[in-house]
Amino acid sequence: MVNRAAIALRMAAQALSNSQSALGAFYRRMRKRLGPAKANTATAHKLARIFYRMLKYGNRYVDLGLDYYERKYRETVINNLKRKAKELGFELFKKQEVMATVS
Repeated sequence: MVNRAAIALRMAAQALSNSQSALGAFYRRMRKRLGPAKANTATAHKLARIFYRMLKYGNRYVDLGLDYYERKYRETVINNLKRKAKELGFELFKKQEVMATVS
């Protein structure tokens, strides 16, 4: 049994591999972390959720762009590092702050 929607979503996800959009960045990040097959499935699933919300609620898809996605991802990583450092009894500082206090 072949699910045509799943095939179409996977094809669309694969096409995002070179896209300079937030979804393209998501696909590349997942590919690096999970490998190409699982990245393709994860991106197809994300596309399916977006498509569902568009159909159900009549929302338009607005791509916030690659820069927004990268900035948001960086903030998430930094917050996770700070939380992990605090759990281990350390404190993180920006490099510029440390250099200013040393001088």
